[in-house]
Amino acid sequence: MRQVYLVRHAMPDIPVGERWCVGRTDLPLGTVGRMQAALLPFVPELLDKPVFCSHLIRAIDTARPLCPSPMIREGLEEQDMGVWDGLSFTEIKTRFPTLYAARENNPHLWPEGAETMESVSLRMHAAILHCLEETEGDIVVVSHKSAIDSITGSRPKLLHTSISRVAWDGQQLNPLEIGKIPHPKLTEEVCMSVLQAAGAQEPVIAHCRAVAEEALRLADGLPTDQSALDRNLLLAASLLHDVARAEPNHAVTGAVWIRALGYPDVADVIVQHHDCERIAIDEASVLYLADKHILGTQRVTLEERFSASALKCETEEAKTAHAHRYEAALALEKQIVRR
Repeated sequence: MRQVYLVRHAMPDIPVGERWCVGRTDLPLGTVGRMQAALLPFVPELLDKPVFCSHLIRAIDTARPLCPSPMIREGLEEQDMGVWDGLSFTEIKTRFPTLYAARENNPHLWPEGAETMESVSLRMHAAILHCLEETEGDIVVVSHKSAIDSITGSRPKLLHTSISRVAWDGQQLNPLEIGKIPHPKLTEEVCMSVLQAAGAQEPVIAHCRAVAEEALRLADGLPTDQSALDRNLLLAASLLHDVARAEPNHAVTGAVWIRALGYPDVADVIVQHHDCERIAIDEASVLYLADKHILGTQRVTLEERFSASALKCETEEAKTAHAHRYEAALALEKQIVRR
């Protein structure tokens, strides 16, 4: 019995916090979407299989980390949502209030020009069967939420890059698993892939490697009664701490991105790496101190690091905050570094 792995595309480039009716609107992946797609090659069941996708760019770019040249097939695209397509739901609610309200109780009411789910189901079935006829063994199909819903016969909330699995018995497609979220362990290899997908430049990547090395060195030097740190968590957070380095308020933004990937514990450490108020010895405080000891890729003293960064402080408020961070770093160093 052959299996088809149906992968929903990664997050397209839409404003964070907004809901959009994307449909056939051809949007590329956003930063989080590229990071999500970068995790897929680390999902063993998706490897070494023919990869098909729709012609929409968000599906193609999700498929490419699995296969540089995925096979594009008509019929795998998202449902056409007619006059709603490409609009935010805020705008839809304003422009089409009656239909918007009615769909709360009857989701099978469609806007003008929309494709019915029956039509989506027919073309998706036909497209998948063609993909199976062209190949042997199991296959991967990167498609879209409503298109995948039409195959699984269920409507759970399919998150971006979620994986649904159906079996082909020669007669019909039978759902086996719906909406599994990829969650590979954040090894160094995975973290490097995520950094590159986020657009981190080589100096930033080199800095992250150096901070990770310093963080593990500090952890190794802790007294036995203070060394119960999660080294995997510390390594992942250190390698990814500057994933959003080019963004304003990069610690917060980076934490938001990593949380969106499904790693809230790593995000909780990352968000504190720029300003850490904790004196307790934990992964966040060790990363904070390690980051302050690395300038570029070179290990420096706290005095050297803060003297260099003080030059960027132009206002009294910035100078006060800088002095506060310096004092916090000194206090942490007394707690963490063995004398």
